[in-house]
Amino acid sequence: MSEAPWLVVPAAGRGRRMGADRPKQYLEMQGRPVLAHTLARLHQAFPAARLCLCLDIDDRHFDPAWVPFADWRRVSGGAERVDSVTNALEAIAGTAGECDLVLVHDVARPCVTVDDLVRLHAVLADDPVGGLLAVPVADTMKRGDGHGRVSATESRAGLWHALTPQGFRYGLLCRALREARAQGLVVTDEASAVEALGQAPRLVAGRRDNLKITHPEDLALAALVLAAQAASPSHHRGVDPSG
Repeated sequence: MSEAPWLVVPAAGRGRRMGADRPKQYLEMQGRPVLAHTLARLHQAFPAARLCLCLDIDDRHFDPAWVPFADWRRVSGGAERVDSVTNALEAIAGTAGECDLVLVHDVARPCVTVDDLVRLHAVLADDPVGGLLAVPVADTMKRGDGHGRVSATESRAGLWHALTPQGFRYGLLCRALREARAQGLVVTDEASAVEALGQAPRLVAGRRDNLKITHPEDLALAALVLAAQAASPSHHRGVDPSG
């Protein structure tokens, strides 16, 4: 396995739920777009990594100056996240080794800490399957009846919230996504495709502040998280928000 991981960052989404004039990855926090914060955090953890950045073919907002990696390539994004990841894997075919580790990270998760990134990479270094950052479910879980009322209270025992990055061997991830597509499976993350092969990805406990920017209020919350991380003595390897 190559020591430096491959990084795949899907960033082709339109972010319609944000109700903004541009995709959410280009909304600003602390004077920089979300995408720049996310790439900076990844670069601090893995400065020698090779990056595949998946962008919409008609993207008019992207600036290459936001990419801190020396070895990176722009890949055309797809209609869905899985399409973007598949395009990235195809783009590095012949260059990536079968056993190279590929970490896929949501561009809308700028608050992932360097410590979590480094620890995930270390845990997966010798894992034959791969795995993902995740946190145990802390809230009481309700199942809706489809009409705005509760139909049941579900046990949260053993339930985890899936986060990113999610990391798997290049060959295994290619096979998992290829077979999922052939079977018509809905793939919401890389782990679910690997699970469909009968494999059990490793759950690596991460921090709860690795939030995903999805709704308008998330942007302000993420900015507060970044500021708190920068001010925290325990976050000694955080990214300086000033760049």
